[in-house]
Amino acid sequence: MPTEHDPRGRRALRLASGVALALAVSFGMALPIPFLAPIFVLLLLVTNNRPLPLKAAPALALVIMLTTGTGLLMIPLLQHAPPAGVLLVGLCLFLCFRHGLRGGNPLVTQFLVVGLTMISAAGTYLFPLAVTVIEALAKGMLLAVLVSLVSHALFPEPADAPAARPRPVLDASESAWIALRATLVVLPAFLLALIDPSSYMPLIMKSVSLGQQVCGTSARTAGRELLGSTLLGGLLATLFWSALSLFPHLWMFFLWMLLFGLVLGRRLYALAATRQTPGFWMNTLVTLIILLGQSVQDSESGQDVYTAFAVRMALFIAVTLYACAAVYLIDRRRFHRQRRAAP
Repeated sequence: MPTEHDPRGRRALRLASGVALALAVSFGMALPIPFLAPIFVLLLLVTNNRPLPLKAAPALALVIMLTTGTGLLMIPLLQHAPPAGVLLVGLCLFLCFRHGLRGGNPLVTQFLVVGLTMISAAGTYLFPLAVTVIEALAKGMLLAVLVSLVSHALFPEPADAPAARPRPVLDASESAWIALRATLVVLPAFLLALIDPSSYMPLIMKSVSLGQQVCGTSARTAGRELLGSTLLGGLLATLFWSALSLFPHLWMFFLWMLLFGLVLGRRLYALAATRQTPGFWMNTLVTLIILLGQSVQDSESGQDVYTAFAVRMALFIAVTLYACAAVYLIDRRRFHRQRRAAP
């Protein structure tokens, strides 16, 4: 039960207000790939309960340069030697996920994976599209940092709040196995994006979210964690779109996102009783943001929103089922190897 000095209530308010504000500002300013900023805000606020210090700005700039540089360097290799390029991208993804599992910053890991896959896929298809993705990543991260500072100012962390427990650092063998299955989850969406990145950008973001989620799940719970959160995110996106259609306005967009963010934030921070893990609710919110953001863009471009949503949801379910299968097969292979190695 939450108490007077329990910081979880403020954290849920901070999360919901930050995501809603980033979403409204992104679409209000017509930023490229507008659903990136609220996802980055979500990651910033969940992984760190304190505002980013000013000294973190150079580190973020370095991460952005490293991400864009790595993605751009992959473009010539993917164009002239596709098999070698795909293998090198897979190796880089493996190293990124393993870095996160060995104690690295999860936000840096996520940003590197997103930049590596999205920039290289877009540049292989059309170089100006890669420039647009770089612009979207840089503006999205800048907006996310500013919004997170505003959210922390509105709902500051109590002075007596306990420090966040450090994430457990896995040993080299276990982190390598988990990084391998996360890499295998992301690669199929990356291969599809090489064909048409403008259509499969949301699928890359979904697969990156799944890749992060499989780092904390097991074969026994993968179906419930991965598929359940994807289906719930799709259901909530449908409810959100129906509610927004009653009065489509940017302020209503903000208010509905605030409401849905509060509902999911209460469960993410265990203010409401639930059997699911925080990763489940986080992936649900990520799925909601991606589907909703793409539906708004489809509506602005005059496309059939419901057909596009159905196709996108089917792709999300397919990549989620593939992720469940990858977790099961990799864990089974690992179990058999451990049994053979046992005396």
